Amino acid sequence: MMFFYTYVLRSNKDDRNYIGCTNNLRRRIEEHNRGKNFSTKNRTPFQLIYFEACRSEEDAKQREKYLKSTVGRRFLKKRLRRYFN
Repeated sequence: MMFFYTYVLRSNKDDRNYIGCTNNLRRRIEEHNRGKNFSTKNRTPFQLIYFEACRSEEDAKQREKYLKSTVGRRFLKKRLRRYFN
């Protein structure tokens, strides 16, 4: 069974988050850290701070869209409050 992941990476360079989705989480994190992604290549290295697994790609994309919204960012801040303290 294939899973799709919505994930949050934290840049060690600028302490900002990147939210994305993929069907291969390990490969995607490596791509980000190797500078293979245009939007994150100047912000490496990254560490994975949160992820969710979904059974459908559409669900993962919807979750990514939610986490990028104002309400979703509030959810992440609350969910990861121990990480940010």
